[in-house]
Amino acid sequence: MRKLASVQTVNAVEAIANADAIEKVRVLGWWVVVKKGDFQVGDKVVYCEIDSLLPERPEFEFLRPSCYKPAQIDSLGVTTLPAGFRIKTIKLRGQVSQGICFPLSIAAADTPLDESADLTDRLGVLKWEPPVPVGMRGKVKGEFPGFLPKTDETRVQVLESVLNRHRGRLFYVTEKLDGTSFTAFLREGEFGVCSRNMWMDETDETNLLVQVARGLRIEEKLRSARMKLGFDPAIQGELIGPGVRKNKYALKAHALRVFNVLNLNSYKLIDHEEMSDFTTSFGFESVPQLGTMILDHTVDELVAYSAGVSALNPEIQREGVVFRPLAEEYDEEIGGRLSFKAINPKFLLKYDD
Repeated sequence: MRKLASVQTVNAVEAIANADAIEKVRVLGWWVVVKKGDFQVGDKVVYCEIDSLLPERPEFEFLRPSCYKPAQIDSLGVTTLPAGFRIKTIKLRGQVSQGICFPLSIAAADTPLDESADLTDRLGVLKWEPPVPVGMRGKVKGEFPGFLPKTDETRVQVLESVLNRHRGRLFYVTEKLDGTSFTAFLREGEFGVCSRNMWMDETDETNLLVQVARGLRIEEKLRSARMKLGFDPAIQGELIGPGVRKNKYALKAHALRVFNVLNLNSYKLIDHEEMSDFTTSFGFESVPQLGTMILDHTVDELVAYSAGVSALNPEIQREGVVFRPLAEEYDEEIGGRLSFKAINPKFLLKYDD
């Protein structure tokens, strides 16, 4: 579970050129712009990551002019995300700032304030999600299936110790695409389609995910894979194209770019080489492959590496990059697969509305 709000220690304080009233502090692997003199190296702070949605409480009211987001309400009138103050990547005096720091006094008196203590629930912080586009709504069968992993990578800024442990190892790199999450599976003869959080009704022809699944003959391809490989398969990828996240890649038709293939009989993700064979053999396209690298980089170096143009459209900055070992591996500190992402700050500053 991502710690949107947690107790952390300021590990560096640096001046910002031509700025008298502000400076930058480093928390975990993040740089945050703060008022000059508010924090010193070694101070404990309450740190809220980007994409935190802070509740409408008096202590957060100063954020209203720049961060307020109204409540999201679905077609049935149900509030799916309350109003609040969204923390996102900003740029002040030329310095990228990601997150926000508060003094420990922001927490209630009985709050545990140990290093890395998770205060997300205690402060009422939620994860901000963009509104679901009309075409993504529709009939659902239920919540996202428990036999499938959610498609979300950990940001490299919170994984400095993981980078140190795996230094010198070979990782493959892929482009992170800005679309909408798509999962399709074949399990015990049943075909299913899922969004990031829901199991959709595959008979609902108004839903874009269902339309794409039919147009790309995904059920047929998964049944063919089941016959040839002998296990129940699932694919996970990014759906991009017209009507999806403003179609930044300027595609004329919808496309599915796969980044995960699962063996549902063993409940395991398959390794990179096997996944490449799978996508080629059964007519799927993978996310852009950017080669391999020996992991010998700092957090700042990997964030800098994430900047660059998209392989699908060189007219735009890519969203970021994802790093994984060639053979799937569990990492105890991450609490899941060894996999992490670096998001391009230039992309966030331009497109992260």
